[in-house]
Amino acid sequence: MSELLQKQGVRGQLHRPEGDPVAGLVLTHGAGSNCDTKLLRAMAEGFVERGVLVLLFDLPFRQRRASGPPHPSRAAEDREGVAEAVAVMRDFGPGPVWAGGHSYGGRQASMLAAEVPAGIDALLLLSYPLHPPAKPEKPRTDHFPDLRTPAVVVHGSKDPFATTEEMESALELIPATTILVEFDGARHDLAPDKFPVVDRAVAAMFDLRQRREK
Repeated sequence: MSELLQKQGVRGQLHRPEGDPVAGLVLTHGAGSNCDTKLLRAMAEGFVERGVLVLLFDLPFRQRRASGPPHPSRAAEDREGVAEAVAVMRDFGPGPVWAGGHSYGGRQASMLAAEVPAGIDALLLLSYPLHPPAKPEKPRTDHFPDLRTPAVVVHGSKDPFATTEEMESALELIPATTILVEFDGARHDLAPDKFPVVDRAVAAMFDLRQRREK
C-alpha cells in the first residue's frame, strides 16, 4: 500500500508493509530524475515485502523545479532534505532507519552520514557515482574515511561512473562494514527488470543488519 506524503518539507511516496514494520528505509533519486523511477519503485516493492516501511522522496533541488540537474553550490540543502526524510521516518517509529538512493541521491546520503554519524543506521547506495564518467582522476571519496555507517553498495560492471576495481579500492577507505553487490553487465540504471537487483539488495541489507546485531 502506498500513499502520497508531504510533511516537514518532505515530498514523496510512503509504502507501507502489512503489519508493524521491522525497519524504515528512505530512498531518493539521482541528478536527472525524481523519486518516481523504475529502480526506486522496484526497491520499495521488494523491501515492503520484507516488512520495511519505505519512503521514496524528492530532494530539495527537484522540489524547486521539475527538471534539470542540481547545482553543486546547493548540495548542502539536498543533504538537509535527506536528514528531514530520516526525521520523518523516525516519527513513524519503525526501528532502525536506513537511508540512501540512486547515484547523486546516494552520494548525498553518504555525505550526511559522514557528517552526522548517529542519524542513519545503515546506507543503501545504488550506483554510487564514484567519479564523473571518463574522469577517474576526480574521485568523490573525500568523506569516505569519516564514514562509520555500514553500507551496501550496488554496482553494475558497465557503470561509466566507476569500474568494479575502482569501487572495491574506494570502499577500502571506509572504516565501517561495507557489502559490495555487483552485477556483471549492468549499467548505471541497474535495470531491475533484467538483473535481480532488488532481491540481492534486500538480502544484503538484512545481512548487514544481522552482522550489526551479533
